[in-house]
Amino acid sequence: MCLGIPGKVTEVYGSEGLPMGMVDFGGVRREVCLAYVADEVDAGDYVIVHVGFAISKVDEEEARRTFKLLEELSELDELEWMKEVAEQSLSVLDSGRDSSPDAPGAASPEGRS
Repeated sequence: MCLGIPGKVTEVYGSEGLPMGMVDFGGVRREVCLAYVADEVDAGDYVIVHVGFAISKVDEEEARRTFKLLEELSELDELEWMKEVAEQSLSVLDSGRDSSPDAPGAASPEGRS
């Protein structure tokens, strides 16, 4: 089974000739390759990420629907790890707050991976 997780692009930059970005998954940030979506995404956009690659751009409403679906799926034993990411991402979307490091109320650096 393939699983793509939505995340919010917080930063776009190049690294070794590749378009890269930092993507926030409900407070957990990861470096992601943006090569497949480089011409369509900027900081603040949502993308679907699979194994470290952003494979498509989605709007905030689609990201919200996906997080809700992941939250429901997390009730299956083997997918329980998704619940925290889905809940945190929904919380950020519902509160309308930005989870970037400069945002008021953003998580401390210790809380990020």
